[in-house]
Amino acid sequence: MKSKNFLLAVCLFSMQLTAFAQNNKAPNIIYILADDLGIGDVSAFNAQSKLNTVHIDKLSQDGMIFTDAHTSSAVCTPTRYSILTGRYNWRTHLKNGVLSGFSKSLITPERTTVAKVLHDKGYTTAFVGKWHLGWDWALKPFKKNLDDLNAHPEVDYSQALTSGPNDIGFDYSYGFSGSLDMAPYVYVENGKATALPTDTTISVEDKGFWRKGVTSPDFVHAEVLQHVTDKSIAFINKNASNEKPFFLYFALPAPHTPILPTTEFLGKSNTNFYGDFVLQVDDVVGQIEAVLKEKGISDNTLIIFTSDNGCSPKANFNELARVSHDPSYIYRGHKADIYEGGHRVPFVVKWPKQVPAGTKSTQTICTTDFFATAAEITGYKMDDTMGEDSYSFLNILKDPKNAKASREATVHHSIDGRFAIRKDQWKLVLWPGSGGWTSPKSAKELDGLPPYQLFDLDKDPAEENNLYASNPAKVKELEALMKKYINEGRSTPGKIQKNDEVKEWKQLEWMTKTGR
Repeated sequence: MKSKNFLLAVCLFSMQLTAFAQNNKAPNIIYILADDLGIGDVSAFNAQSKLNTVHIDKLSQDGMIFTDAHTSSAVCTPTRYSILTGRYNWRTHLKNGVLSGFSKSLITPERTTVAKVLHDKGYTTAFVGKWHLGWDWALKPFKKNLDDLNAHPEVDYSQALTSGPNDIGFDYSYGFSGSLDMAPYVYVENGKATALPTDTTISVEDKGFWRKGVTSPDFVHAEVLQHVTDKSIAFINKNASNEKPFFLYFALPAPHTPILPTTEFLGKSNTNFYGDFVLQVDDVVGQIEAVLKEKGISDNTLIIFTSDNGCSPKANFNELARVSHDPSYIYRGHKADIYEGGHRVPFVVKWPKQVPAGTKSTQTICTTDFFATAAEITGYKMDDTMGEDSYSFLNILKDPKNAKASREATVHHSIDGRFAIRKDQWKLVLWPGSGGWTSPKSAKELDGLPPYQLFDLDKDPAEENNLYASNPAKVKELEALMKKYINEGRSTPGKIQKNDEVKEWKQLEWMTKTGR
C-alpha cells in the first residue's frame, strides 16, 4: 500500500511540474480543421440543429465563437493553402478546383508558412491528417495531368517524397496526400510511406464512395478518423511536458466523403449517416480536450476549431430536410458555391488565459488570418512578403466588446474560380450565378441575369435580393477594391507584391466579359 501511495504521489508531482512548465511560457496551439462541416451542423451556431455537438459546444462555452468567419475558398485545397500561408490561393497557379492526391506541391520553397513562423519562435511543430496541398512523390514518367482526380501515375513508394510538410516548417508529419476519397491510400510519416501499397480498391456505395487507387495494407478507410486522432493524441502526450511549446495542425478527413461513421456512432444522431459522422467529429474534439486536461496543460493551450468550407451535397440535404436539419443553417448554397453556405463556417477559439469564456464576436474574419494572429501572439515580425492577406484577430480575442476591426474587406472564391468581395455588410458577387454546384450555374440559367450580384447581408443573410441595379455606387466601389487587391498582390497594408506567374487568369474573365 505504501508503494502504491508513493507511486501516486510521484505521478501527481510529475503532473504538477508539467502543468507548471507549460503554464509559464508561450501557449501551445492546436488548429483542428474539419472537412466539409457546415455552420448549421454545430449546435452552438444553430439552435435548430438536429445534431447535438456537445464537445464543440463546450469548447464554445469555454471560449469565443465567431459568427461571421469565412474560409478563403469554398473548397478544400485553396483554404488549406491560405491557412498555412496567410495568402489567397488565387495568387498561385491554382485558379479553380482542387489538387489531386498526386499533385505537385502548391506551397513553394521560398514561401513562409505559419509552421515556419512558430518553429522559428521555438515551437515543436506537427501536422497530422489530410494534407491536400500537394507534395512531390517519387514519380515515374507520366505525360498526363497530375491534377486530374482520376490520374493513376506510377510511384516508387519506397522512396521519400519531397516538398512535403517537413520541408515547410513541420518537425513531425503523419497523414495522407489528398481527400479520403482520392488515391493513393497511403499513410506517410515524415516523408516516407508507412507501408507499401499492395492492392487496388474501389467502393461503389454512394456515401462510402472513394475513387479507385492503390492502397496500403495499414490503410483502412473506416478507421482513418480515429487513427489520425490517436496520432495527434500521441504527439500531445509526447510534448506535453517539454519546455518548448507545441503547434499541432490537425486536419481531419471528416465529415467529407466517404461518409463512414464507426459502429459506435451509427444511428446516434437520428438523422442520417452524415449526421452520425458529424457526431464522430465532435467526439474527436472531446478526445483532444480530454488529453489536454489529463496532462494539465489545458489552461495554456489555444485551440481553434473550424471547417475548410461549407457542407457538401453528398451529405444529402433532401434526406436531412426530412428531419428539419440544414447544414447551411439560414445561408444560401453549400460547398463549392460563392454564396454564404459555401464559405461561412463555424469558428471557435478557446484560450483560457486570454479569451473570455462564453463570448461571441460578430466581426468578419477569414481563415487567412491565422498566420498574422499566430505571429502576433508569439512576437514574430512579419515582413512584406509574408501573409499578404492575413489580418491578426488577437485584439478581438482579448477584448471582443471594444476591439476595432482591422480587416478592410474579404475576398471569397468558388470552385469555378469566381470572385466575391465583402466589405462591412455589403457583398458583391462578380458573377451572375453560384460559381459552384447550385443553381444558377448552367449557361441556360445564367442567360439574361445581371452580370453581378450585390447583397446587404445585414438585411438579407439568405442572399435573396440582388441590389446590383439599385446601388451602382456600391458596385463601383467594391469592384475597384477587388481590382486593387488583385493588382497589388495583397489585401493588407504593405509594399506591393507579385502574384505567381501564370499564363491566364480565369478570374479576370468577369472584367473582360463586362468590359470593365
